[in-house]
Amino acid sequence: MSVLYWLESIRNPVLDFIMQLFTHLGSEVFFLVIALTVFWCFDKREGIYLLFVGFIGTVLNQFLKLVYRIPRPWVQDPKFTIVESARADAGGYSFPSGHTQNVVGTLGGIARWTKRKWLRIVCIVLLLLTSFSRMYLGVHTPLDVGVAFLIAVVLIFALYPVVRKTAENPKLMYVLLGVLITVAFAFVLYANLTDFSALGTDEEVLANINEGRKNSYSLFGAMLGFLIAYPLDQKYIQFKEKAVWWVQILKTVGGLAGVLAIKEGLKLLFNAVGFTWLGTNAIRYCVVVFFAAAVWPLVFPLLRRLSKEKETA
Repeated sequence: MSVLYWLESIRNPVLDFIMQLFTHLGSEVFFLVIALTVFWCFDKREGIYLLFVGFIGTVLNQFLKLVYRIPRPWVQDPKFTIVESARADAGGYSFPSGHTQNVVGTLGGIARWTKRKWLRIVCIVLLLLTSFSRMYLGVHTPLDVGVAFLIAVVLIFALYPVVRKTAENPKLMYVLLGVLITVAFAFVLYANLTDFSALGTDEEVLANINEGRKNSYSLFGAMLGFLIAYPLDQKYIQFKEKAVWWVQILKTVGGLAGVLAIKEGLKLLFNAVGFTWLGTNAIRYCVVVFFAAAVWPLVFPLLRRLSKEKETA
């Protein structure tokens, strides 16, 4: 806590604003935008690599949160204050830091995959600043950030050669998918069948446990959606990433709009019909990932054809 108290002493409105901007790079939204843009427009295998680093990292992150159940810094020490604008995105247990793991996995994965030196430098600087922002804002301790950082780095280097080799041996991808879906399902069983009643009925404790259970379903659904979509792309869709610049923009904007509409639309639908079971998160994320990996790419040939027609007109 001594590090956090020192950071608290140097806070000012300008730094608060800057650090709040950087911390958004560790959000789920940023991860999806970057990973899906790479997947649709630049390099399909790199997109899969980023998604796998993110999915596995989140499973490990959420598992450790439920195992250790370490409260946030301001709960551990009521005298400590945080930057209030960061409180809304600081739900659940503190250890390890989800934002740190997201940004290191995403930007670190890009830095590992790319051959462009300038891009590597930019990614590394941004991920370091984002990781630091979690401590500056007061929502995580150095231990939270350090362990999350280490997990993400290990996954970046462990998964890199595996995903690279799938180009030479496609069967390896199915083995990897089988392992991932098994791990995700195991986390669902742990999160939802473990008896946490001994922790008490405090509102914050129940909210944290509920958050972990909800995330377990979301992750399992996402992996299931990709497990269904991947063979369809390999056998039938086989979409091409390259296109003219305005087609790339349409692919990205249209795809992200579709993902958001499905994700939030299904949530509103389930709430409207009173279907509040946490497992609906598995359904939502399964549909979202299936749309992103198998449905939206069906539009790409039409957009490519349209671009060629404009070039010859």
